[in-house]
Amino acid sequence: MDNSRRRFLGLSAAALAGVSLIPSLSSCGDTQTAPAAAPSDGKPNSNFAGVKLGTITYSWRSMPMNLDNLIKYCRESNISYLELMGSDLEACLGAPENPTMRIMQAAMAAQAQQQRPAGGAPGGAPGGAPGGGAPGGGGFRRPSFTPEQQAEIDKYNQDMANFRNNMDYGKVEDVRKRLESEGIYCPIVKTEPSRQTTEEGMDYAFKMAKAMGAIGVSDEMSMDAAQKVAPFAEKHDMYYVLHNHMQYATDEWSAGPDPVLAVSPKIMLNFDSGHYFGSTGKHPVDFIKKYKDRIIHLHVKDKTGPNAEEPNANQVWGQGQTPLEDLFTYLRDEKVDIYPMIELEYNVKAWSDAVKEVATCVKYARQILM
Repeated sequence: MDNSRRRFLGLSAAALAGVSLIPSLSSCGDTQTAPAAAPSDGKPNSNFAGVKLGTITYSWRSMPMNLDNLIKYCRESNISYLELMGSDLEACLGAPENPTMRIMQAAMAAQAQQQRPAGGAPGGAPGGAPGGGAPGGGGFRRPSFTPEQQAEIDKYNQDMANFRNNMDYGKVEDVRKRLESEGIYCPIVKTEPSRQTTEEGMDYAFKMAKAMGAIGVSDEMSMDAAQKVAPFAEKHDMYYVLHNHMQYATDEWSAGPDPVLAVSPKIMLNFDSGHYFGSTGKHPVDFIKKYKDRIIHLHVKDKTGPNAEEPNANQVWGQGQTPLEDLFTYLRDEKVDIYPMIELEYNVKAWSDAVKEVATCVKYARQILM
């Protein structure tokens, strides 16, 4: 680790030092009676036995996002470390609302109505096409938009370009200060600079993260992305942190990430231990031991393994096969300075919500660590 990372870790630990914890409760699955062990001052503290547990804000993708809500979610889940999605940061800054998902859902509903077979039964119901598609098969196609819908999307894209081009980075720092006053820290911002097509766009990705006090930006892993973005990571003296899905189960990546790490010392890993185990069946701790000096943070989830009846499937924590206890105890016992970030991907039941489920994951991890 270089000095900037050590300073961040030291400041985070010092800021949270001395905060008492509510004793662990016997059941992590009872969201009604087992709070996530937040301290009595209302500020979250997810530093358990030196392990700095956090979440990626993607876990709350089903919840409305603004700065007040983000703080509320962190308090209720007892989360004090974030991998902050770039779109969530922009929402906290008052970015225009993205209409694409709403328009997409409306277009798909219209398509489903058009595909309803004679007699009124929806596709997949008696009298309809198997699988929910139009009679004759094929399922849903990517919907086409009406001229009005496309105009709304085009206007949003232009509004977002103006929003980014006129960014006041002092306002980003204000968001950081507000979060830190609540005991919430953002070591990583997922601005995905490889998606940008201009130098200005890639500079924007790093400037946003730096103004948030982050030590790096995260993105999806590929050799092309590493070669494209590494010069900007070096320019801004920040880490470029690459996230894996199922790459390590392929021939190209089965030997490990060494080629992509060799591109630049500023390239680091966001090791998704769940995807790794679910796709390869290999123990994630073995990978962490080998690459711990190049891993900034983990994505933690519970999954079945590749040989299960339902392979590589997301599960409620404790119901899958991922060796979560081994992972957390290794980080604790070896005092490894890597952030384990909860990534909530299993289906949330109608009687719960994403905030409650993240809180349940926090309690599960805390009971192992404490």
